[in-house]
Amino acid sequence: MATEEEKLELIKNAVKSYPDFPKPGVIFRDLFSVLTNPPIFALLKEVIIEKIKDIPIDCVVGLDARGFLLGPIVALELKVPFVPIRKKGKLPGKVQSLKYDLEYGQVFSIFSRLICKTDRLI
Repeated sequence: MATEEEKLELIKNAVKSYPDFPKPGVIFRDLFSVLTNPPIFALLKEVIIEKIKDIPIDCVVGLDARGFLLGPIVALELKVPFVPIRKKGKLPGKVQSLKYDLEYGQVFSIFSRLICKTDRLI
């Protein structure tokens, strides 16, 4: 059985990196190279679950779009709901929005009806 460090190294080696994409100064990490490699994908899921399995949570959230790839898998494993977080303007109806500053956008939104103030999110 591989150690956590060995698993992380295998995962890290499988992720392809593209410097200066989509803009200068950003390193794009290609998760598709992990998702198309079932043994490495399974290791990634295993490492994530091992890290968070003992944390009391009410739901898993995932940020558009890469969070949509891993979040539902983690949520199913933990037997909690998955709640997608979208980029501004992608959700109809009543939403909660928050500003942030990352390489891909500055505002994200979540359906107001899907979470409440007391929910523990990961």
